[in-house]
Amino acid sequence: MIMGRIATLFSKKPRNILNVYFTAGFPRVESTLNVMRSLQNAGVDMIELGMPYSDPLADGPVIQSSSAVALQQGMTIKKLFLQLEDFRKEIQLPVLLMGYLNPILQYGFEKFCKDAADTGVDGLILPDLPIYEFEKEYGAILNKYNLDFIFLVTPETSALRIKQLDQLSSGFLYAVSSSSTTGKNKEISAQEAYFKRLVSMKLKNPILIGFGIKDKTSFSAACAYAQGAIIGTAYIKILENAIEEEIPGHTMDFINSLQ
Repeated sequence: MIMGRIATLFSKKPRNILNVYFTAGFPRVESTLNVMRSLQNAGVDMIELGMPYSDPLADGPVIQSSSAVALQQGMTIKKLFLQLEDFRKEIQLPVLLMGYLNPILQYGFEKFCKDAADTGVDGLILPDLPIYEFEKEYGAILNKYNLDFIFLVTPETSALRIKQLDQLSSGFLYAVSSSSTTGKNKEISAQEAYFKRLVSMKLKNPILIGFGIKDKTSFSAACAYAQGAIIGTAYIKILENAIEEEIPGHTMDFINSLQ
């Protein structure tokens, strides 16, 4: 069994993993590869590529807005796979696709997994995929195409369910820092008991903390309790008003500010 890119990353760098989320096709439809390249050049460890959707339940207003802009500009899953066709010629980082089940079912779940694997995508995050359906049907398809699947846990998730989600996940476990949408300004330190509980459970997967990570202070706080953190909203704000040529420089400045 060849170790996948995500597992390889965690084995080589067990702490301070930085996973950055952005919306595919934002700020412009043709921006996707420019942003990915800029993130890799700035030194991030993993890229989480959001697939725009009209009803993104877990996302706050900034990411919802970026999703709406991308859709208005004509971004689709089909277009995304065309953009990603040759991305592995230049992007070595693990790349995840994050989105919602409905558009993927419309595309065809197995076709989606095949196309994702063929382009070189490493895994999926689908917050609205129920455990039952994952176990009954979709997990086997993901496995067939060697795609990691990452489940989310929250401060309200019971210990029993956390263990179940950890067993079903591969790659890492996504610890939502608070029971709210992305981009909320809650202090990471306020969730100390929850993070300590996750650590004490000695889970199979490494943990990345997401939601509310926006700067050096919150990134460092998250990394004190987990293997790393996920930043989305704060980076989308950087991209919002950037013209295409500015994206590499703005990205470099933002990522440097987290170190």
